[in-house]
Amino acid sequence: MQTLVGFLRQRREAALKARHLKGWEYDILWRLRSTGPPYQATPTWLARALNTHPATLTSRLDRLERSGHLARTHDPSDRRRLLVALTEKGHAAWEGTIEDQAAAEHTLLAPLTADEREHLSGLLRKVVTTIEATGPPLMPPVERP
Repeated sequence: MQTLVGFLRQRREAALKARHLKGWEYDILWRLRSTGPPYQATPTWLARALNTHPATLTSRLDRLERSGHLARTHDPSDRRRLLVALTEKGHAAWEGTIEDQAAAEHTLLAPLTADEREHLSGLLRKVVTTIEATGPPLMPPVERP
C-alpha cells in the first residue's frame, strides 16, 4: 500500500510543480472547487474546512490572490462579509492537476481488467467502511459554505 501511495504522491507533486503550486495552495483551490458554482466561500469556512489557523489562511490567501488563482470580494448581500472565489487561472490550475492525477491513477490501474477494477473497488470499499464503523470517518464531512 505504501508503495502505491508513494507513486501517487510523486505524481501529485510533479503535477503541482508543473503548475508552480505548493500542496497547501492546491488544497485551498480544491476546497473552493468542492463548494460548487460559483466556487466561493468565506475565509472562516475555508479555515475550518482546511483545519488551518485563520491567520495562516490569511497569508496563504494573500499569496494565491497575488498569483491570480483567487479573488477576494465583499459579499453583495452583506458588505461586511468577505468571499474568496476561484479565478479562471485557479480553475485551470485545479483542472490540470486533477487531469494529471487521474492519468496517474489510470497508469496505476492499467494492468487490471474492468472486472478486476470493479472487484478491487468493492474490496477497498469494504475496508474503508469497516474502519469507519469502528472510528471517525476517514474524510470528515464539511458543511457547505
